[in-house]
Amino acid sequence: MGESGLRRQSFNIVANIIGGYIFGLGIVMAGGCGSGIVYRVGEGYVSAFVATLGFASSLIATIHGPIKPIMQFLKSFKVSIGSGEDAISNPALWDLFGGQSMKWIAIAVIAAVIIPVVLRGKPFAKGPKKGYSWSLTGVLLGLVLIFALWASNYWGGQTRGLSAAGPTAEAFLGLTMGDSMSKFDPMFDFWGIFKGTWSALYIFGIPFGAYLSARGLGEFKLQAPPASEIMRVFGGSSIMGFGAATAGGCTVGHALTGVSSLALSSIVATVFMILGNWTMVYFMFIKPMKD
Repeated sequence: MGESGLRRQSFNIVANIIGGYIFGLGIVMAGGCGSGIVYRVGEGYVSAFVATLGFASSLIATIHGPIKPIMQFLKSFKVSIGSGEDAISNPALWDLFGGQSMKWIAIAVIAAVIIPVVLRGKPFAKGPKKGYSWSLTGVLLGLVLIFALWASNYWGGQTRGLSAAGPTAEAFLGLTMGDSMSKFDPMFDFWGIFKGTWSALYIFGIPFGAYLSARGLGEFKLQAPPASEIMRVFGGSSIMGFGAATAGGCTVGHALTGVSSLALSSIVATVFMILGNWTMVYFMFIKPMKD
């Protein structure tokens, strides 16, 4: 659309692999990804509130605190496409096949593969009695992502798009310290009490929107799980926070926003998030049934 370029993540291959895999493991234990646990707070889940605290604490400890050296070491393994002044540190998929001139060819090939798969899922079939069908949800989510690319550029200073990991850390730092401590500008200052980025502010909108939706559907209910589940959820969300910070993003930042820009870092991180998911699902649910 002629706007400034998308902010693709640098291709830190070791961090993308290890962080993505650990994040995937944590998702299953925590009962949702970064945005998943945040929106469930608005639905009344006490476990989601505990998970959000664990996620935010781990993110902050990894980005700013004692675990930061481990993250920095893993991110030191960078991969660039090309050499010299033409080297690209945040390559997209098309950079593997000749660069910018191959962009639309790469997009066309991917679309040719994906569209038949989507059509096999009967996206135009009648939806559920309550809520949206998966296909309508996908379209609406895609529109939100596109709007967020513009909004982050307009209010946030660069085309950052949506993410749940970094902004969650920024939101909690703003709440507890009064300053999001973010490298992204500009910062919004509310009477000197809260200083945060656009991304930190939209994190607060997620549980609020979920609350309105749950109220409208008659599904809001305070639900407190047993202590054993609380401990599992907190442990999983803590693992998830380290993984997201190390990988450079979560399922929203990488799998939705990053993959939509065909960033290699996001594609690799997403693949290993899925592998981490499968691993933990096997050990938590499938293996016990077999035993």
